[in-house]
Amino acid sequence: MNAIKRIAPLLLAAAALLAPAAADATWKIKGRGFGHGVGLSQYGAFGFAEHGRNYRQIISHYFVKTKLGKDAGQVRVLLGSGQGSVSFSGASRGCGKGIDGRRRYSFEVSSGEVILRGQGGDRVANCGAEGKASSGVKIEGLGSYRGSVVARATGGNMLVINQLPSEAYVKGVVANEVPSSWPAAALQAQAVVARSYGLATERSGPFDHYADTRSQVYGGRDSETKATNRAVAKTAREVVTYRGRPATTYYFSTSGGKTENSEFGFSGGSSIPYLKSVDDPFDDASPVHTWTETLSDDRIEGALTGLFEGSLRKVDVTETGKSPRIVTARVVGSRGSTTVTGDTLRARLELRSTWARFRHR
Repeated sequence: MNAIKRIAPLLLAAAALLAPAAADATWKIKGRGFGHGVGLSQYGAFGFAEHGRNYRQIISHYFVKTKLGKDAGQVRVLLGSGQGSVSFSGASRGCGKGIDGRRRYSFEVSSGEVILRGQGGDRVANCGAEGKASSGVKIEGLGSYRGSVVARATGGNMLVINQLPSEAYVKGVVANEVPSSWPAAALQAQAVVARSYGLATERSGPFDHYADTRSQVYGGRDSETKATNRAVAKTAREVVTYRGRPATTYYFSTSGGKTENSEFGFSGGSSIPYLKSVDDPFDDASPVHTWTETLSDDRIEGALTGLFEGSLRKVDVTETGKSPRIVTARVVGSRGSTTVTGDTLRARLELRSTWARFRHR
């Protein structure tokens, strides 16, 4: 997911892009929003909260045909992977044995099995393919986490996983996805959609989620705040449901004024009944509600190399979604052209969203 807190560094990068153009800068790209555009707009939720809406009203606006229900479970978050060992403290049990939470222990992989060792390197237990220490652990180099740390052997490597209840997981997500200073209703809406997304997207493999934007940004206990934890407690176990099951509640930073259907917001996406385009009237609180980038011929041609022949003449939008976001566009060169997706343009040009229009001076 697109964490709001990463807008700040993004804007620092944007400052360079928006600086006075060099003499050869002849392309102007005007756009709106930041993120894929599907589901809940975080700045839109902020705006709704500022205008007196509660979290239930905010959620029902962005996720049509849904209801609020109750659900909970265990969540497994991948914190890291690689060779070597992982050290931890604070646990009272490890691989089925009582251990001293005041002392430091480590998991290491040897011959495809996880070994639990004490502070002096002595072997405490052979754990098999997976070692587990619980509960409430401080992992060296990573931080403090609720629940358990699980070390899983994968050949000669190790996966380091935090296994914990979904409510504890959401506490470690909300504070990293939106500022804790936001209105309570916006934080509560974020808590519900983070919980719903976490439960709806569980996997059958060794872990359910990454700790970064490939899933949701999760920082563990060290990242929690009082305000965001209050939002989690206020909405305890509440999830967005569709036909009785947790809905996949995508969210993103800024809509630019209108969200997008799932089949248009993601390349190769499918139509999902509750992920439909809606107007987003209060999203203009975002610093990237609208944006402009000015690029030189050399830079844009370099970024789009292989998509045209000759000199780049124009980028024509050929299909849009329910919002003005680009579904397909034609990259037109003097001797050859290619039709590409909006996501391709966004990735190649490092745009904030696919809601963009191109003008060549």
